[in-house]
Amino acid sequence: MSGNQPKDTQHVILCDMCTEEDRKPARKTCMKCEISMCGQHLQVHLTTPVLLQTHPLTEPMALCSTTKCPQHGKLLEYYCLDDMTCVCVSCAIEDQHRLHNMKTFSTAHKELMEKLPGEQKALGVKTDDENGSLEKWENSEREKLSSSSLRLIEAVTKMRDMSLTSVRTSVSARMGALKTSKSSLQVAQSEKDTFRFLQMYSQVHQDVEEAKAVDLRKGLLPGSDRDKLVQAIRQDGKNMMEQAEHFWGSLFTLIDPDQDLLSTGPDLMFEPQVLGSGISLSKDNRRVFYNDWSGECTASLLIVSTQPGSNLQRWQICLSKDFAWTIGLCDKQYGKDLKKGPIFGLCCKNYQLSSVPAYSGSSALITPEAGPGPEKVEVVWNSVASSLSFFRRSGLQRREEIVTIAINNVNYPGLVPFFRLEMENAQNSANSSQIQRKCPCGRVYYKQANYYRQQYGSVMVNQKNCPCGEILGGRFTEVVCELV
Repeated sequence: MSGNQPKDTQHVILCDMCTEEDRKPARKTCMKCEISMCGQHLQVHLTTPVLLQTHPLTEPMALCSTTKCPQHGKLLEYYCLDDMTCVCVSCAIEDQHRLHNMKTFSTAHKELMEKLPGEQKALGVKTDDENGSLEKWENSEREKLSSSSLRLIEAVTKMRDMSLTSVRTSVSARMGALKTSKSSLQVAQSEKDTFRFLQMYSQVHQDVEEAKAVDLRKGLLPGSDRDKLVQAIRQDGKNMMEQAEHFWGSLFTLIDPDQDLLSTGPDLMFEPQVLGSGISLSKDNRRVFYNDWSGECTASLLIVSTQPGSNLQRWQICLSKDFAWTIGLCDKQYGKDLKKGPIFGLCCKNYQLSSVPAYSGSSALITPEAGPGPEKVEVVWNSVASSLSFFRRSGLQRREEIVTIAINNVNYPGLVPFFRLEMENAQNSANSSQIQRKCPCGRVYYKQANYYRQQYGSVMVNQKNCPCGEILGGRFTEVVCELV
């Protein structure tokens, strides 16, 4: 029989109370009785007050295990609005849902249906707004990327054509000397008169010698023209690389907004807690200087904002590779003595990176082998996600994650950004002559007492000046870290 039913009636729910020979389509399913009923057999449920109140009716459905509570095995009769799930009577009065907002199926259905028009209206407004802004954003980004890529292509084409044209002109001029010497040789070889041959030989010899001296390598001959072109290529090439970096970064930001490389906001600054005698801050409190003639190089600084905080804080710091440092979060009340309070951060010491997940005595090595630490570090603190992430920055658009530390904000409610700095050589080395000072002219000196000794030199310099005139260890000339 069932095999002869039309395709559109294959899933029709039939009345469970009709005789097998004459089963009619069901109009409702009683969840309490666990039966489906046609219009005739449904009348009892609709006309009996007790059944109407206590037996939930639904649209015709095939009863299966999904209509029963997987925990208690009882029929699902109520809807928990708090957890948005169907529950049985035991769940409603005994277990985890007993204090929740419970409704019968019919009441829950009515209330939730009444909410949908409002949700649909709000979603429609948002969708309309987003569609309009999305179209504007796409057109704007397309225009910016197209303009950036065209400028980059034009710069590359200009540099290519200028270089090829100059080299071709130079090489062609040199090839002219070869052609002249070849022509002179041919004329001399064809001359039979002795007197005329001897008269022209001097010029032939000169042409041949000039041809033999020609440098046939591709490129320009030494001189002011080549120097000017090299300088132009250097400058244009630098500008071109900057354009390429910005174009590259724009693509990264387009695909992944977290790659946005905006600099640290101007509202951030250092708030000193502990400053060694050799440490000083700039007027805007965003740069830290070290004067190696003044003394100790240690500093503990909080990173504070003049604007109200948000759930997502971000800052970048440029660092000197000659110093040990720790950057991250600490308890504000222990800013002057970090050993007393919790620290979460990234530590660079002896050219090795370590994460500091808890107290200052607990750390986890990140880089097993010593190597240069990052010169620019980006820190992102997401208080909602309870995460503190560190990124290595290089170039304009390069961002590489170093480590992410999980933080329980409930256990540590007073955390604030901090930075600690110390010179490794000054702290860890008994030989003060290992402290280096590099002069802008390129000469490297080692400090000894109150003087400097030039690298590989044996004669002590009894003044604080380099031969180029630079004052060695001059006041606050060395920037050791900076908010960027």
